[in-house]
Amino acid sequence: MRIFMQTPVVASEAPRYYQIALQQDLLGGWTLYREWGQQGGRSSSKREVFLERDSALVAFETARDAQVKRGFRVMFSQGLDGPHAG
Repeated sequence: MRIFMQTPVVASEAPRYYQIALQQDLLGGWTLYREWGQQGGRSSSKREVFLERDSALVAFETARDAQVKRGFRVMFSQGLDGPHAG
């Protein structure tokens, strides 16, 4: 699953973005990828590994909610099938 968020466009500066992706690895673990920065500029990233899907989903949703509170808007989402789908 993946979410791409962006701040509202302001004429004087490029919007900022925040991208979150959750992927299962070959051994059954889960990796949460985060990338953020300014469109057309430098970016930063972070990776976290989880052994269980439930804890990875909590981290994914917490990261998403924190950015929404900071003013980011969801521009694109993929594979969001809910916490109990498997």
